[in-house]
Amino acid sequence: MAIHSNSPETGSASGGDKPPADITLVESPPNRTNGKTKGDGLAQENSLSQLGAVTVDAADWAAPGITTLSGLASGSPVKAPIRPEVLVVNRRLTVFAVILGAVCLLLLGLLIGNFWFELAGSVTALFISVKILWNPIRRTTLQWAAEPESAVVVATVGGFISLLGVLKLLGGDRLLTYWYNQLNWDAVGALGEVFGALGQILIAVLAVYIAWRQYVIEKDLTIQQNTITQQQTIDSYFQGISELVLDEEGLLEDWPQERAIAEGRTAAILGSVDAGGKAKVIRFLSCARLLTPLKRDQRLGRAILDGTGGYEEDREFGVRVIDVGVMLAGADLSATDLRWTDLSEANLIRGNLSYCDLVKTNFSRTILAHASLRGADLNGTRFFYGRAEDASPRSRTVPPDYQTGECTGAVIEQADFSDASHMSPEQRYYCCAWGGTTTRSTVPGGCEGIPNKLGR
Repeated sequence: MAIHSNSPETGSASGGDKPPADITLVESPPNRTNGKTKGDGLAQENSLSQLGAVTVDAADWAAPGITTLSGLASGSPVKAPIRPEVLVVNRRLTVFAVILGAVCLLLLGLLIGNFWFELAGSVTALFISVKILWNPIRRTTLQWAAEPESAVVVATVGGFISLLGVLKLLGGDRLLTYWYNQLNWDAVGALGEVFGALGQILIAVLAVYIAWRQYVIEKDLTIQQNTITQQQTIDSYFQGISELVLDEEGLLEDWPQERAIAEGRTAAILGSVDAGGKAKVIRFLSCARLLTPLKRDQRLGRAILDGTGGYEEDREFGVRVIDVGVMLAGADLSATDLRWTDLSEANLIRGNLSYCDLVKTNFSRTILAHASLRGADLNGTRFFYGRAEDASPRSRTVPPDYQTGECTGAVIEQADFSDASHMSPEQRYYCCAWGGTTTRSTVPGGCEGIPNKLGR
């Protein structure tokens, strides 16, 4: 072990000399050449150039537990210096011990009634506690003072105290004392009971309101869930009908049993959905031409193409893929969108079509007796074929004539057309002529000059 000093003089700690400011400890391994060890001076130089130096500060030498320079020279081991963290912990433990001792001294003084013990313990504990707490309190106060809200808090407290001072200077305390002495405490107690009863009533009202709001929220959630479930049911119905009546190439291939199953599914879905769901189903079936009478091959029964990309329509002898029949009797379809739908020959007796959008809807040979069309949009709605003067309602015995319009019209006896919009002169003539007395009184524009062909 070699010792090199950066100072010109080195001394022994036992001789009273000060420890060196910087002492380098170098451990030089033996350098062997051809199996022999070179001199110590050469080993020291090689060690300095290859291994580096370990520096020990004077402060570390001054710490307890460090051996003297003579001990280093004699080859004694060097103890590790005490770390700053350990010193901090030791200092804290000392402070804790002093405070605890001061508190114990104070308690002892209280027990034995010694004034000087109490004074010494109190002053010592208070002094050390304030010294320790001063920096955290100061730092916290400065941080809080830097916040914008601190000024508001200080201003509020100061304003309140200053207001009390102003009231004190103006004699407000004497006025409050006078009012306090003049109070009828029996009346105040009765008033308190009244306010207590009012508070209980308000709590009961609040509980009722909370229960009502909870009911409304649960109802809305139930409606939303039902709407989602209904839409999923309708989508499944659409998919099932499409797979039932179409072949692998997407062409219409509906046999009698398939048509019967399709009608059964339609009847079931129309009976389980609301007005909006019914309107969606009707629009889907009508746009897919599943409600329109199609011309059929007399031998195979398959629908015939019209040569323009669609299926040919045959009002007299055609067969519908789905015949709604009485599925919509008494149905509620109010305020729904039924534009461009084919509801011909359907039974809508006592149906509710109020405020519906019936633009271009086909009602030829439809039973609309006792139905409500109040406020409906009848722009382009078809009630008959041919001329209005020659058209007549459907008949159970006479086949329809789509050229003249005989027996092609809708049955509108006792139907309600109040506030219906966009009714054409032809529609008004037919409704007045074949609606009867009750229907004539509801037709917009009146039926003056139009004969009552129904006779009742």
